[in-house]
Amino acid sequence: MTTPEVKGWCPGAHRPMMSGDGLVVRIRPRFARLSREQVLGLCDLAMRFGTGFLDLTNRANLQLRGLKPEDHEAVLHSLGTLDLLDADPRLESRRNILVSPFWESGDDTYRLTQALLAALGEMPEMPAKVGFAVDTGAAPVLTAAPADFRFERSEQGLILRADGAEKGREVRQEDAIPALFEVIDWFNARRGPERRRMAAVVAQEALPSAWQAVPPRASAPVPALGAHPLGALFGAGFGQINAAALKDSLLASGAVALRVTPWREFLLEGAKAGFQAPFITTQDDPLLRAHACAGAPSCPQATVETRALAAQLAQTLCGDPAGGVHVSGCAKGCALPRAAAVTLVGRDGAFDLVLNGAPWDTPVQRGLTPAQCRDVKRPDALQL
Repeated sequence: MTTPEVKGWCPGAHRPMMSGDGLVVRIRPRFARLSREQVLGLCDLAMRFGTGFLDLTNRANLQLRGLKPEDHEAVLHSLGTLDLLDADPRLESRRNILVSPFWESGDDTYRLTQALLAALGEMPEMPAKVGFAVDTGAAPVLTAAPADFRFERSEQGLILRADGAEKGREVRQEDAIPALFEVIDWFNARRGPERRRMAAVVAQEALPSAWQAVPPRASAPVPALGAHPLGALFGAGFGQINAAALKDSLLASGAVALRVTPWREFLLEGAKAGFQAPFITTQDDPLLRAHACAGAPSCPQATVETRALAAQLAQTLCGDPAGGVHVSGCAKGCALPRAAAVTLVGRDGAFDLVLNGAPWDTPVQRGLTPAQCRDVKRPDALQL
């Protein structure tokens, strides 16, 4: 059995990752937003140099796949021209900031994100995958998305919450960043090779009592697809967005910008009322509850193809809104790093079946063929 290689870092723009289909370049949109010109330029790059698709990640980033190494410099230059790239690779790698996509100019989320971006250059070094969430709307919407340091709202005001803690510390706009640096210093003093994320540290080390005194407001559900006060929300199966279709939709809808989310949904900001796009438009579409990485041959870690099987299983296993299926090319579980009702894990060209678990959990069956996987049923215990 081949053990998946865990890189410990994610592909950036300055530091792309080689995959089975070429280089993977990740773009981190500031404020979770790209202007009309940035979207059009990025779509052109995907069609000219990549696979013709933009991949939307669970950190609300966009990825270009399939780039040739000799084209990397040209892509970097274009990203810089589009203002989608920090000139300093160090700053670029630190800009792991999840932002609630429903902010409005001048609100708490916008102002905190501005302050956080300005402070990146002075921030202490941390492990590469450590990230932040700015989620200070009326109720948190990013709770299920990966982040180590979370700005949220309580009944009294703003709080800073360490991931893994149920409560946070009260902060104000003017002292939020100094408070964040305090928590970062606490984290850095206690992390180690086996504890590289905040939740792992919090599980074994007690935070100061004042830092876990105020509960956040209850999380809000993910907004339904369709009309939204800011425009229109659409879904993308497996997070894949056809660049040509996105470009056409942006032009036809009159949208002024694109806002990205960690839910495989995107918002066309300013889209005219009633605009229909060739993407997922209804919340009950089974593809929204099916998860799959790029799989083989696109990823060298994978030994199986994933998305065609996941799309088939979505129709039979994801009919109930609470259901979900995950087809993972290897045990890393990049597409869904948590439990699903049905998880199929690629191993040496076949699949292992995990029920109500994550890809790294113990399977109930091993060595299944794709045909056998398609026959997987929904026993009551799966709670689909």
